[in-house]
Amino acid sequence: MEDPSLANLGLAPFLIGDVTVTPSALRLSGPKGTCQVEPKVMTLLVVMARRPGELWLRSDLIDNVWPGDLGSDQSLSRAASHLRKALSNPHGMGDAIATVPKLGYRLDAKIATQPGQTRVAVLPFRSLSKDGDQEYFADGLVDELIARLVQVPELMVAGRTSSFQFRNSELILPDIAARLRVDHLIEGSVQHQDEHVRIDICLIDGKTGFETWSYRYAGKVGDMFVSRDEVAAAVTAGLSEALNVAQPALKPRPMTDNRLAYGLYLQGRALTNRAFGDGLLAKAIDLLEQALELDPNFAECWTALAEAHVYSVVYTPCLDRLGETEIMADCARRAIALDPSQGHARSMLALQCWTQNDAVGALDLAYEAYRLEPENPDVIVRLGSFLLYCGRTAEALPLIEAAIDRDPVHGRNYGMLCIADLNLGHAEESIAAGQRMVDLGFPSMFLAAATATAGERDLAVQQYWQTRLLMNSVIFPPVGSTPLDEEGLDAYWMMAAKGVCSGLEEDRNVYCQLLEMLHATLHDPFDPSIVMPAVWMGNAPMVFKTLGKQITPANMISLMLIWADVDPIRSVWQHPDFMRFATHIGLVAAWDKYGWPDLLPKPKDGTGASFPKRAARVTGQSQQTAGISGRR
Repeated sequence: MEDPSLANLGLAPFLIGDVTVTPSALRLSGPKGTCQVEPKVMTLLVVMARRPGELWLRSDLIDNVWPGDLGSDQSLSRAASHLRKALSNPHGMGDAIATVPKLGYRLDAKIATQPGQTRVAVLPFRSLSKDGDQEYFADGLVDELIARLVQVPELMVAGRTSSFQFRNSELILPDIAARLRVDHLIEGSVQHQDEHVRIDICLIDGKTGFETWSYRYAGKVGDMFVSRDEVAAAVTAGLSEALNVAQPALKPRPMTDNRLAYGLYLQGRALTNRAFGDGLLAKAIDLLEQALELDPNFAECWTALAEAHVYSVVYTPCLDRLGETEIMADCARRAIALDPSQGHARSMLALQCWTQNDAVGALDLAYEAYRLEPENPDVIVRLGSFLLYCGRTAEALPLIEAAIDRDPVHGRNYGMLCIADLNLGHAEESIAAGQRMVDLGFPSMFLAAATATAGERDLAVQQYWQTRLLMNSVIFPPVGSTPLDEEGLDAYWMMAAKGVCSGLEEDRNVYCQLLEMLHATLHDPFDPSIVMPAVWMGNAPMVFKTLGKQITPANMISLMLIWADVDPIRSVWQHPDFMRFATHIGLVAAWDKYGWPDLLPKPKDGTGASFPKRAARVTGQSQQTAGISGRR
C-alpha cells in the first residue's frame, strides 16, 4: 500500500459540487453513492483542490503528491485516470479533471468547505431490570447504535471509552455534554422482565438538557436479539431526521446469532475496558474464549479477545510477553479472515510487527486499519503512536488530536499528546496534556518529564514520585521483582524520580546503576520500568540493549520518548550507534518508505544520517531549551 501522507491529505472534509470529499477516510460520497479511492489518488485531489480552476504543471503535481523523487509521469497519469473514474462513477463529474496536453491538469469544479459535523455521544443505557447482568444487554444496544451512527458522514460520535466514563454520573446533562465536547446526547433505558423487553431512547439537547426526540421498542427478548440491526437502523434513521443530517446506506455490523455467546462477549469486553484490577483481564479472556467456543465465527469477539491479550501484556505482570503477543496476533488474524473490514484487528496485528523489527509492516497495517475505520479513535491513535515511534511527530500530532476530539475522556490519548508536544518543544501544552492524563487516573511520569524539561525540577521530582501511589492498580511490579514494603517503595520511587528529573549527575548515575542491576536480574530484562527511564536519562547503551534486543507491546511506547531535542534525551538519537540500532529494529526501512523523522534528514550518500539540530525550525523554539538534566 502506498503512503497516504497525512501531511498532504489533511483531515478536514470539503465539497466538490455536491460530492463530499473525506480525505481521512479516502472517501467520495454524494447523492448518487459512495466510493473509495487509493491514498495517492486522494492526495492528488486534495492538492489540486488548493487551486481549483488553475493549471497544475505535471512537475508540480509530482513534487506535491510524491515527495522525495518517488513519483513519475506514469504514476501521475495513472492517478489522474483513477481520480477521473472515481468522480465519474457514480458521481457523474468525470469532466471535472481537465487534461492540458503536455502541461498538466486542472480541476474544473467549485470547492467549498463542508459544514461542521454535528457532534453526538451515546451514553450508557440504564438497565431497569432486577437482574444486574442485563446491563450487558443494554451495553450491546449502545454498541450497535454507535456502529451505525459513525457511518453517517455528517455526525461525529464520541468514543465509547469516553462516553462510558459517565455511567451513573451525578453530573447534569449539559455538563456531561460539555466534557464530551458534543452538541447532543443520546440516552436510553432497557427494562427486561421474563421474555419481554422495553427500550426507551431519547435525544437530548446538550446545552439545555431538554429532550428533543424519542423512540420506544416493546417486544420479546428473542425478537429483539434477532432484529437488533433493524432496531438500530430505525433509531439511526429517526436520529438523523431529528438532527437534520443525511443518512447514507449503512452497512450492518456482522455479529453472532448465539444469544449466550453475545452475552459472554459483552461481559468480557466490559472487563477488558476496565483493564486495571487483579484478575480482571484473566476473567475477560476466559469469558471471550467461552463465547468463541459457542460461536467460533464471531469476528468481533476475536477482535475483542486480541485486545484483551494486548492489555494483558501491557498492564499485568507477564512471564511470557512474546507468547501472549503471538496469541493476540492469532486472534487478530482470525478476526480479519472472518471479516476483512476489521480495521481495529489490523491495528493490533501491527503490534506484533514491531516485536519482529518490522516497522514497515506495522505502518502498512496501521494505515490500512485507518482507511477501514477512519472514525475509530483506537485506530486513529494507534496510527498516531506508530508515527511517534518513527519520530514523525509533526505528522502524528493531528491524528492524536483527532483521537482526543472523538474520545476526550481517555487518559491514554493525553499521554500521547503529552509526548508529541514534548517532542515538538511545546512545553506548556505538554504539561497541560500530562496533567489531564493524571487527572484521568493515569501515571504521572509523563507529566514529570514535561515539567522537568520546562526547568521545574523540584516539582518534577514530586510528580514522578507520585506514581508510586498507583502501584498494583495501574502499574504492576515487574515479574521476578521482590515486593517492597511501603518504606522501600517510597525510597525506590524517590531514587527513580531524582534520577530522571533532578538534573543532578549524581542522582542520574545512582539510578542508572540500579537499572543495570535490574536488567541483569529481572525475569524480563526488557521491562518498561527499565527502558522508559533509560530514555529520559539519555542512557543510550541501555536503550540499545533493551529495545535493540527485544521490543514488546509493553516497552514499545518507549520508542516515542526518544524524539525530543532536549538534554539528555537527545543523547539517544545523537549517539554514534543510533543508526545501527535504528536499522536493526526496522526504523530506517520505515523512514525510507514513509518519510524520515523530523529531527533527522534523509542521508544523500546512503551512509547514514547526520545530526543537525533542527528543532528550531521544527518547533520555533531555541536550541538551548532546558532539558531534563537541567542544562541550559
